[in-house]
Amino acid sequence: MNAKVFPLIRVACGAAATMCVLFQPAPTAAAQGTTAAGPDATTPLRLTVADVVQRALDNSFRVGEGLAREAAAQASADGRAVAAMPTVSLLGGYTRTNHVDEFAIAAPGVPPRVIYPDVPDNWRARLDVLWPVYTSGRVGALTRAASADAGAAGRDVSTLRADVRLDATRAFWTLAMATETVNVVDQSLKRVESHLHDVQNMRDVGLLAPNDVLSVEARRSRERMLLIEAQNARDVADADLRRVTGVAFGVPIELAPEADAIPDPLPGAPDLVDEARAKRPERQALELRIHAMGDRGDAAAAGRKPTVAVVGGADYARPNVRIFPRAATWNPSFDVGVNVAWNVWDGGRVRAEMAEVAANRRAVEQRLAEFDRVLEVEVRQRRLDLEAARAAVEAATDGLTSATEAHRVVTNRFKAGLVSNTEVLDAQVALMEAHLDRTRATTGVRLALARLERALGR
Repeated sequence: MNAKVFPLIRVACGAAATMCVLFQPAPTAAAQGTTAAGPDATTPLRLTVADVVQRALDNSFRVGEGLAREAAAQASADGRAVAAMPTVSLLGGYTRTNHVDEFAIAAPGVPPRVIYPDVPDNWRARLDVLWPVYTSGRVGALTRAASADAGAAGRDVSTLRADVRLDATRAFWTLAMATETVNVVDQSLKRVESHLHDVQNMRDVGLLAPNDVLSVEARRSRERMLLIEAQNARDVADADLRRVTGVAFGVPIELAPEADAIPDPLPGAPDLVDEARAKRPERQALELRIHAMGDRGDAAAAGRKPTVAVVGGADYARPNVRIFPRAATWNPSFDVGVNVAWNVWDGGRVRAEMAEVAANRRAVEQRLAEFDRVLEVEVRQRRLDLEAARAAVEAATDGLTSATEAHRVVTNRFKAGLVSNTEVLDAQVALMEAHLDRTRATTGVRLALARLERALGR
């Protein structure tokens, strides 16, 4: 057998095994139970690319984690937003003191008046109100920073969704390619078996030597081995798709590939780069984090400015220390005031905090600059990959047409006794290679398109 067949089969079929090794299947029992096609587990579950992507998004643990982090960031932003609102707190307490000698004042002609009685049981209830009416912009800056962080967390979720969509699309087309590879090798095996039957008949009538039969039988054994390899690669790709979608292993899957519209010609690279810069969620998240760093810097700088707060409270105590003379009775009281705080010297704490925020902002700005540089290269590369993949489809189609016709001609000439058995076998190998080239090229176009859309942030 031609030695080139083995690497061709491994390239066409081994992609599924290579990709799936990177991800271990981790579907939960609950997910398996809810993704079955129905009560009849033998009914094939027909899936399009859109179905696979949607199931992947619904079953992705990475997206679930991102949503939880977004909810946490939004909760933090909500907490910052109410920092300027008044706070009300309740306080209650009981204190037991030792007995003391009562202090009384006696006046001529009147009974003694107790000024400081012996009250060992002290009860108190207080309502406190604090309202920061002016914080020199600190609360507002922290609120804006928290809102920007929440927005960045939302963009992170969009990034995870884009990664999951690409992973699901890759898994779909990898399984489609592996399935088609099995069909190609199986058809090739059937052609070899048919040819073996003809060669055996020609040997029986004395037209061919026994070694011709042996060479075809050896080719048939190799084709069977290639079929087993292709089937194993298909099973691995099937397991990878189930990992992505959460479909139970007992449910048969039937793929329904759909042709995606590819613009011809593609927009120019500068236009695509501009689109990617406007739509990529990773870039949007970095921009929001830069804004958040700027707001945190404003909040840190506000630490040098005064703050004003309105405070107040109401007491209901027994005895009430604000009532004179002291008495073992329940009495109310209240207080209202304005507090002004100005940190005139903090040993450099505010300066250090501002320097930290500024350094972190420069770090994110550098990351954004690096992202833009890499993004332009990535978009241009994905565009070139798609153009090359489309050219490969055209070349593979022409090659398949040529190999099919060559196989037909060689087969007819062999039956007429004009060519040798070896030429027929070579034509069969060339036909199988052409089929595999066409399968790889077709899948390559779909994957190249998916990667370009991922790079554009669509």
